[in-house]
Amino acid sequence: QVQLVESGGGLVQAGGSLRLSCAASGRTLTAYIMGWFRQAPGKEREFVARIRWSNGNTYYADPVKGRFTISRDDAKNTVYLQMNSLKAEDTAVYYCASYTVSKLRLGIRPGDYDYWGQGTQVTVSS
Repeated sequence: QVQLVESGGGLVQAGGSLRLSCAASGRTLTAYIMGWFRQAPGKEREFVARIRWSNGNTYYADPVKGRFTISRDDAKNTVYLQMNSLKAEDTAVYYCASYTVSKLRLGIRPGDYDYWGQGTQVTVSS
């Protein structure tokens, strides 16, 4: 079991920045993929970014490429999502998620992930 707790959401003006954190506990994360998803009201949950804990390899959804950065801190067992140049359309609840790399999944669909945090609200005002 992996427990995930997100923090760092809030209200920000368009063009501003926020950094989300996802603190993980319960397992050593070396064998895990960590991902960020978001869900806006009335829309499906969508992939944002993922990182392979062991080597830091990252992958981003096109809408956030060049604006968002996913990273991890081994000492703190924490994954971050640095969000810059925020737009109104980035408004959503953001979720952290994880699964073990041994499952050979693409890591871009919600169904690929086994563990989820409770989510943190990000609101971007225009």
